Amino acid sequence: MQNAYLPIVIFLVVSIALAVIIFGASYLLATHKADAEKLSSYECGFDPYEDARNTFDVRFYLVAILFIIFDLEISYLFPWSVTLGTLTSFGFWTMALFLIILTVGFVYEWKKGALEWE
Repeated sequence: MQNAYLPIVIFLVVSIALAVIIFGASYLLATHKADAEKLSSYECGFDPYEDARNTFDVRFYLVAILFIIFDLEISYLFPWSVTLGTLTSFGFWTMALFLIILTVGFVYEWKKGALEWE
């Protein structure tokens, strides 16, 4: 019974040792002095060292919500594409209708200007 768990124990020991080696090497080899580039704003356009309660523009939330919605809807394509060979025509046309609705929603958001950044 103990021999059945030996590969798992070896895997855990090797993975922990490898993680410690990689973390230690990155800590020892990396430069630790901050320059102007590291202290500058990153991607969002806000100064990272101000008050955390600053208000965000609603466009950040809109883009995030649209990304989550389309990302979740597109995730339905993977199981459909895996089982496409065994689906009936009903399953195929159901997903085709879903993709049409997804495309109509995308075009609607595009025409409304939700994807434009001023």
